[in-house]
Amino acid sequence: MKRLLIVGIIAAVAGVIFSIPLLSDHLANAGTIKKIQFTQTLTSSQDPGQGHSDEQLAMVLAPNNGTLYDGTLTYTSSEPVQVIIFHKIDKSDSKGQPVWTVDNNTIYAETIINSDSNGGTLDFAGSAIGLHSTNSSQFVATISVDGWTRGTTPPLFQNATLFSVNNLKLSRAEIPVTIPLNEGFYNGKSVYYIITDSSNSDDAAQISTKQNWKVQAAPLLAQSPQKLLSKVYVFTNGISGNGTKGYQNNVFSDSPLGNNYTPINLVIQAKWAVGRTPQVLNSTKDILAANATGKLTLTTTGTVMNMPQVVWPGGQLTVRDNKELSDQTSYTGGQVLDIDNASKFVTFVAHRGWGPDGKTIYYIITSGTPEGPAKMMGLMNTPALSLLSSTARDLYHFANGITGGGPFGFQEGISGAGLGDTSYSPICKISMVTWQDAGNATLLENVNDINFEKSQGSITVQPALVYSNNYLVDCPIIEIPKNGS
Repeated sequence: MKRLLIVGIIAAVAGVIFSIPLLSDHLANAGTIKKIQFTQTLTSSQDPGQGHSDEQLAMVLAPNNGTLYDGTLTYTSSEPVQVIIFHKIDKSDSKGQPVWTVDNNTIYAETIINSDSNGGTLDFAGSAIGLHSTNSSQFVATISVDGWTRGTTPPLFQNATLFSVNNLKLSRAEIPVTIPLNEGFYNGKSVYYIITDSSNSDDAAQISTKQNWKVQAAPLLAQSPQKLLSKVYVFTNGISGNGTKGYQNNVFSDSPLGNNYTPINLVIQAKWAVGRTPQVLNSTKDILAANATGKLTLTTTGTVMNMPQVVWPGGQLTVRDNKELSDQTSYTGGQVLDIDNASKFVTFVAHRGWGPDGKTIYYIITSGTPEGPAKMMGLMNTPALSLLSSTARDLYHFANGITGGGPFGFQEGISGAGLGDTSYSPICKISMVTWQDAGNATLLENVNDINFEKSQGSITVQPALVYSNNYLVDCPIIEIPKNGS
């Protein structure tokens, strides 16, 4: 099942570059030996190892600190693959043998069984095992493992060692949603972006009418520290165009290629002075120069909008190779199905979840931080998002329990705020819910369910921390039209 690919890959990266305290409780049983026996179908994704970005990897058994696997692997694959067995070593022991690393700190020596076969059976022992292709195209493989884990039991297998736990399948777990693209400028060149939320409800209503797509009111965004935000310059007079107020295209201060970029933008209004001849200005530099000479008046408003850039000079959001969506669709490989600059539409994957009251919601994901999970989801790393956690809503994902359509292979997530709530924000701060006894997990559908189980000691809820930093994504909730797209 495709979703378990992201479990393996995220668990792999977690073992290499993540430091998520919530997993420490589950990893406290060092010295144990547990049987593993399962059959599963996996879909590969981009190899996260340094120097392997044009290659594909399907992690069968993910690396986890203190874990050693041994047993037998039988596999069949849609494409010829290598079998790679990973062995965790000290960095000082890396002396010329083939190694694999994500961050150049945690190092794995590799045993590469270079059969380039579509199938086979072999015995293995190591810190992890995966199927690998030097081709950039995805492959699908069905694997059977019969073996043992020794030492710490990784989260993947605490719940799914025999893959016999309850499964949750929601209809329309992922659906396509088409959103209008707006054209603007950055540094003299065109950018294409969407508008999903505004702290100003009047502006949200006006933009919704103009683009015939619902922009949500998110008053909490106005509390974002202004000095940490990107800026968008909106003209209120001058040359007619496709800008927010009906004049020339909006101008952005940052693009996703810069460390200061955030999709959350502070609106600065630009107004031509009386007697001055308007002209199209397509860069912050030109706008500030016109302001310095008295041609323009700049007014910093209190309005803050979520305006994620989809296409920018030198890049764009990753478009998925596999555009077929189902309840098994992985979060990896990109969040976009199609970008049409000519017709000015972009089609995102909309993920299903629950609102705080248990109602169905759909959300898209446009950017994230830190780099590891952002890369896995096919997103640009947006480090500046980490500074905006004070105006983020909680999004609860599950580390174990009932298998389902969530990003970690378990039940779909629960949002701590919904549309219309004063605490709603398009920015999400990820928290992880972990069942103390995954075998007795039940379906949780709202925040009250989470709070009750937490009060009973059945679950732990902790921030998903990476190097002591919050894991944040821009994941606005969107309204789905009645026709479903």
